[in-house]
Formats: sequence, structure tokens, C-alpha cells
Amino acid sequence: MADEEHDPQLMEINETGHIQELERNFSLLSVCSVGIVTGNTWAALGGSIAVAIYNGGPPGVLYEFIAVSIFYWLVAASLAELASSIPSSAGVYHWASITPGPKYGRMCGWFAGWWNTFAWIFACASISSISGNIVVAIYGVFHPEYVPSIVHVFAGYIIATWLCCGTVLFANRALPMINNIGLFFILAGVFITILVCAIMPSRTGSGYATSSFVWMDWSNKTGYTSHGFVFLAGMLNGAFAVGVPDCVSHLAEEIPRPRRNIPLAIGAQMVIGFITTFIYIIAIFYATNDLSKVLSAKYFPLAKIYAQATSSKGGTLGLLLLIFFPMICCLIGAYLTAGRCLWTLARDDAVPFSKVLRPISPRFKNPFNATIACGVFTTILGFILVGSSTAFNAIIGSFIILSTFSYLAAILPFIFTRRFSRGGEISSPYTNVFIVIYCFPYSMPVAPATMNYASLITGALSLFVLFWWFIKGGNYIGPALI
Repeated sequence: MADEEHDPQLMEINETGHIQELERNFSLLSVCSVGIVTGNTWAALGGSIAVAIYNGGPPGVLYEFIAVSIFYWLVAASLAELASSIPSSAGVYHWASITPGPKYGRMCGWFAGWWNTFAWIFACASISSISGNIVVAIYGVFHPEYVPSIVHVFAGYIIATWLCCGTVLFANRALPMINNIGLFFILAGVFITILVCAIMPSRTGSGYATSSFVWMDWSNKTGYTSHGFVFLAGMLNGAFAVGVPDCVSHLAEEIPRPRRNIPLAIGAQMVIGFITTFIYIIAIFYATNDLSKVLSAKYFPLAKIYAQATSSKGGTLGLLLLIFFPMICCLIGAYLTAGRCLWTLARDDAVPFSKVLRPISPRFKNPFNATIACGVFTTILGFILVGSSTAFNAIIGSFIILSTFSYLAAILPFIFTRRFSRGGEISSPYTNVFIVIYCFPYSMPVAPATMNYASLITGALSLFVLFWWFIKGGNYIGPALI
């Protein structure tokens, strides 16, 4: 019997043409939870709210978020269409290998897989950084004299990194339940936060912001003279929050009926993410009574908004905890995705040390080594944060550019063959145009500390991927359509 279980001829071949190595632990509910938890849209936008405010003030944040969400719905619809046709844990890497055809598919998929993997590792670093900043903000609430130190943020960064990476490594069978709990934290957290921000200002006497402040008072603090360009560039902040529609696709080999369930999970992620975030943004802006204090905050500006909303240290602490726990759950989902991305490249021998990274742990039933590698990479990025916050921000700022490139590599070939719906035909030009816009400097005049280095990082990584193609590409086969 033991020999039969390991007989290659008796092993299940999944939809990708590979041996089914991962357990199908996830249900439709738990995979929807992964999408909503990993997307974590309201917390991601709240964690970067100060950056968003510079591009138009509160009205800019609201309308830019609506605009970018519409485009990402179209991107998500295109990815859902591909997921229903070719369900694979490789996601855009697999699709970009198939849609261009045999002549260009190998190279197109090669780049898409690398871009997508880099993007998810950088997403892990970004979420760890936000988590570290929240911890520092919690301490600062009760110690007004505290002067924030990057070393303290780094300590929180490292703890969050390995707490969440360790959860993915050692609790694979518990991940569906963990993500269901994370779904509760995210929905309960945003609901309670909205209620507190809607009710407390009238009880504490601080009062509400005017409707004009929330909906009409455009404020351009970027230095650019064109308000239209500021609006378009400001959509980057919304894209950071909403721009991960591919996350659940990387669980296609761990869920029954992936052709049906993955598109449903993508839809649930996008709809719930938009509704909760839009209401959340409105609530926190109505609770803001001094925007200048928010923008001049020494650490984590959202803490100032919460302090103005509640007028109490206890209330501020409570709201910060309500965003901290969803961030931790989000980071677990990010490592779950990043590890699968790297593993799918390794099983096709597309990365260095593939023999080390490709095995599935017989004990933990997951891509153990690939996930550890993602944690180590994220830790190295943390040391860059200590050395230079400008360099770190440049690296994680390329997350949207890299992920968008990977989506484009999968979607654009279908446009040329006219096999896509109208959603794909609209989303592709969007990605082309905004990749360029998102590379412009964040503000004018340009200084070394405020320069947008995303194009430099993306270009350097792409050159490395090209270099590795010349070394390994001759023997590389890549995913196939079966």
C-alpha cells in the first residue's frame, strides 16, 4: 500500500499538468476570506492616508479611490476570466505563458512570474512596515514625549514578519480557519471604526468636519500645477490598497472546483473591499477636525485622526488595535501568496536554487523552503529600511508597477487575439498609461529624498530577470496548456 501511494502513475495530475502536491484544504468561504483578508483594502488605505491626502485632500482620496477601483474591477474581471479557463497556483505566470502562444509564451511568462513574485515579496515588506509603525504609534499615544526611532519600527517589522511567516510555515492546515478569523477581524474592525468615527465627535464636543471639506475642498500639496495630473497620480494610493486581485488565484490547486470558486472569490474580494473602504474613508474624514496636525504627525498619521475622533487615549488605542490585527492577518495572507508564487517558479526551474525551493514539505504540506526564502528576503529589505528609508520606500513603491506589469503580460496577448471581453480591452490601456504616470516624482520640485525611484527599481529587477533568462532560459520549458 505504501508503494502504491508513492507510485507516480497513481498520483493525481491537476489542471496545470503538474502532480497534485498540495492538499485541497480551502473551501469557497475560506478562499473568499483569503482574498478579503489579503486585500485588506480599508486598512491598507488607512495606513497610507497621509500620502493620499497630498494628492487632492479628502475629496482627492475619495474620487481617486472610486476611479482606480473601476479600473481594477476590469483588471479583476480579466483575471477571473483567465482563472476560470486555466486554474493554476502560478496565476499570472501560467496565464502569461499560455496567452501569447508558443512563440512568445516562454519569455512572456518568465517575466510575468518574476515580476509577480517580486511584487508579492515587496507587499510583505510594506505590510510589515505598516505593522511596525502601528506598534510605534500605540506606544506614542501614551508617551507624548516619545521621539520615534526607525530602530523601533524595525523591531516591530521583524516581529511581524516572522510571526506571520511562521504561521504560514507551521500552520498550513489551520490557514483556512485563521483566514476566517481574519475575515471577522477585518469586517468587525471596519464596522466598529466607522461607528466610533460617526458617533464620538458629537459626544466629545470636537464636532465633525464640513461636507465641503470631505467632498469639495480640493487641496493640491504636490507642487504640480496640473490638477488633472495630480488626480491621476493620486490614484496610485488607491491602487496600493485595491491592487491585488490575483491573490486568491495562487490557491487554485488548494480548493475544489477552482474554475468556479476562484472567480467568485475574486469578485467577493473586490466588492467587499470597495464598499467597506469607501464608507471607512468618509467616516474618518468627517471625524477629522485639524488636517494640518495629521500631515505633520511624527509617526503614523492615522493615529492623529483617531485621536481627533475619540478625544481619548483609550479610544485611540482601541481603533489602532482594530487596524493592527487586520494588518497581521493581511501579512499572513501575503506570505501565503508570496510563497506559492516563488514555488511555482521553482517547480519550473525558473529561479536560482530551484531544487531547494521546489519541494513540498511532507510534514507541513506546503512550499516550506520557498516561504522561508520570502521571509529572508523581506528581512533583508528591513535592514535597508534601517539604513535608508528613501531606498526602502523606493523598493516597496515598485510593488504596484511590478504587479501591473505581470497583469499586463497575461491580459495584453488576449487583447491582440480578440478573445477577451470588453473589460480586458479597457483594463489593458489603463495599465499601459498608468505604469508611466506612477513612475513620476511624487512632488515638485524634485529632491533626492522625494524622488520616485520605482522605475529604477523595476528596470534593475527586469535586467536581472533578463540576465537569468540568458543563463537558464535555453533549458526552460514553463507552464503548458493541457
